Amino acid sequence: MNLDLAFVLDFLRRLAANNNTAWMQEHRADYLRARGTFAALVAEVLRRATPAIPGLAGLTPAQAMFRLHKNDRSQTDPEPYKRRLGAGLVPGGRHALRAGYFLALMPGGGSWLRAGRFTPTPAELAAIRQEIHYDGAGFHRAIEDPGLLQHFPSGLDRSAEQLTRPPRGYQASDPDLAFLRLKSFGVVRLLADEEVLAPDFIDRAVAGMLAARPWVDFLNGALDA
Repeated sequence: MNLDLAFVLDFLRRLAANNNTAWMQEHRADYLRARGTFAALVAEVLRRATPAIPGLAGLTPAQAMFRLHKNDRSQTDPEPYKRRLGAGLVPGGRHALRAGYFLALMPGGGSWLRAGRFTPTPAELAAIRQEIHYDGAGFHRAIEDPGLLQHFPSGLDRSAEQLTRPPRGYQASDPDLAFLRLKSFGVVRLLADEEVLAPDFIDRAVAGMLAARPWVDFLNGALDA
């Protein structure tokens, strides 16, 4: 499928240098073109991935794509727009309280493919931690799977904010304490611009999603329990 992802990256590069409402209004046609191309990318990824991940059936790009406009700007943040276009390929849509797959384009090597549950609620955190505690073997099978690590070599992302003490109800001697302290549960692969522009980019993105499916299923099994 021939998508002009170079134009999308170029638009986002220009937006990063001119992140203000006046510039966006002047270049709205470019924004619509970039967003339309990204929507076509999301649609194609969904088309190819859904046969193996049936939970994504019926999900549309409109349900998956995040807004470019920031919703949570602080008073010290002068930029009204994100520097990326992103989508949450999650059963029920981007804001569903489920684990899923996330694709974003951002120039300069900031594009990514992610899989997991990155902003769990306190109840979800409790459920995931309980599942790790009860089924440590299943947890390790999921995060140490060779297929997963082929696409996400860094494994489970442990760089995000985490507890400094054991969660309430867990012992400091728990063998999985390092994972129980996490507040986010996901794997991440950053993508160079050259990877995004390669002819096999969609194939590789879908392959990464399929490799991460057992991990996502483990998390959703915890959330469904």
